[in-house]
Amino acid sequence: MSDQEGSVSTEVSGISEVKEWLSKTFEVAGKPVPEFEYTPRSVSHLHHLVTLSKAKDEAARLVARDFRLKAAEYRSQAARIREILENVGLAQESLPSNVVASAQVLANVSNLLNIRDTELSSFLVAMGDISLRKTGVEEKRAKVHKESKFLLDYTRKAIARLTYLKRTLAQLEDEVAPCEAQMESWSNYLKVMAQKERQYVQQCANYETRLNRVGYTPEISHRVLVDMAEHRKELERQTKPILDTLRSYQDLPPDKALAALAIEDKKRQYAAAEKRLEDVLQAALLNEG
Repeated sequence: MSDQEGSVSTEVSGISEVKEWLSKTFEVAGKPVPEFEYTPRSVSHLHHLVTLSKAKDEAARLVARDFRLKAAEYRSQAARIREILENVGLAQESLPSNVVASAQVLANVSNLLNIRDTELSSFLVAMGDISLRKTGVEEKRAKVHKESKFLLDYTRKAIARLTYLKRTLAQLEDEVAPCEAQMESWSNYLKVMAQKERQYVQQCANYETRLNRVGYTPEISHRVLVDMAEHRKELERQTKPILDTLRSYQDLPPDKALAALAIEDKKRQYAAAEKRLEDVLQAALLNEG
């Protein structure tokens, strides 16, 4: 309960402080305090502003007091210097106008250079500082000039590039119509090629079906067929004498017993030749595989 009461009392004191500050501030401005709701959030913000305002007012009072003290010191020093000058006969009223003007110019230059006195060393230090700042400004100016030149060159290149791109765009726009016609021609050509492709695929499928129907296998190649043809020729060459002998028997007188024996012998020779042909073909197929 004590903590809650403390927070409530703090909030009440904050509201009263804010109200007091608002009334003083608007009273100085000659305006009435506007009506608004004092919520915890608004009171917190206003209290923060009150704190900042008081801190700045205090700082301003300190600075103003320091300025007043310095002004009093300057007035006192000016009165002392004026008294000294009057004692030595150098009062402002007795000085020539050109001397007064020169002194005024000297004072203005001192104020312009922001120096405390008119000593030669102060002027030299101020002139040195101005020279350094001048050098810095010249360096910055040279740097800016260099950057400006670079940007100018870059801008010129960009303009040239833009001109080139515009010219290229115009050229491409002029070439659109011929390219569209060529694309249309290529499209028609591709359609024809696609149709031919389907036709060739169908023909290949038909040829594969026909080859499968006749018993074609991948082992049968052109080389195998050539070898088989050569073996066939060799067998024909070997069987030709036998066939010639058989044909010569047709001219002999018919003798059933001898003819039967001869026929059986030729049949055996023919069967042996066929078996040899089959063995050779089988060996050729195995070697090709």
